[in-house]
Amino acid sequence: MNYNYLLYFSVLAETEHYTTASARLGITQPALSTAIRNLENALGGVKLFEKAGRNIRLTEEGRFYRDAVDDAIKRLHSASIALRDSKTLAPVVIRMGVVSGTLDGFLASEIVKYTRENKRIRIHLTESSSENLMDLVRQEKLDMAIVDSTDRDRSLHFRKLMERDYFVALPSAHPLAYHNYIDPKDVVQEPQVVFNYNVGKSFKEWTTGAPTDEAVICTVDTAHAALDLVAAGIGISFIPHECVEPHPGVQYVPLRNWHQGLYMCILYDKWLEPSVWDFVEIVVQGFRQRKNI
Repeated sequence: MNYNYLLYFSVLAETEHYTTASARLGITQPALSTAIRNLENALGGVKLFEKAGRNIRLTEEGRFYRDAVDDAIKRLHSASIALRDSKTLAPVVIRMGVVSGTLDGFLASEIVKYTRENKRIRIHLTESSSENLMDLVRQEKLDMAIVDSTDRDRSLHFRKLMERDYFVALPSAHPLAYHNYIDPKDVVQEPQVVFNYNVGKSFKEWTTGAPTDEAVICTVDTAHAALDLVAAGIGISFIPHECVEPHPGVQYVPLRNWHQGLYMCILYDKWLEPSVWDFVEIVVQGFRQRKNI
């Protein structure tokens, strides 16, 4: 079927006048008459128009066909725009930082869902310490970051997401491994394996009143690496609830009365694409619903 025939038919059906329709289409009246005749022949000789004085009007078959043609033209137009935009619109890249241990099932699933629903969106993730992530936000190398500490720098804006519960990961043979809970002061001098330096530092400051690195045996990049070292008997590690998973040779005991905040960090007054702000709100509300903050 010739697409032009459908377009000519649609315009003629709207104007009900060959001269008017041909002028709008930019073709001659005989060319329009020939196209309509060819269309009717292609449909098996069906008459689409009939005379009405000096004008024409749709037959019953013509009215039926007009609805289908108009719908087809709209669909083709929409598809053409979508294909054109997919080629011409640059993707929006959201540069997001996450503190170690934050990219759990919830956040990962939100990223997958958002990018599937918004084909132009690309998310670039950077995992690092809170201090480094805040520096990257200041330098505008990140659009946002999820961090577990705040800063007095007024150029940064923080929105609290949730309070994170922590567990102590201990070697299975450790004397405290099968307690119902652990008081922070019971393990403050224990050798530590730290995968998020800020957690270890905050814990030491909270329990001793002063920061100290004396108990830190080593630092690693991931919770899984920390658990491997704990299982080997190197030390203990403080693990957020989201990172707790079965691990041979490791027992988890809840820390009593110790939590750490999680925050969304954005450069104050920074202009962001509307789609980026949409993603920020999805993440913020998602975290808050989990903990009812």
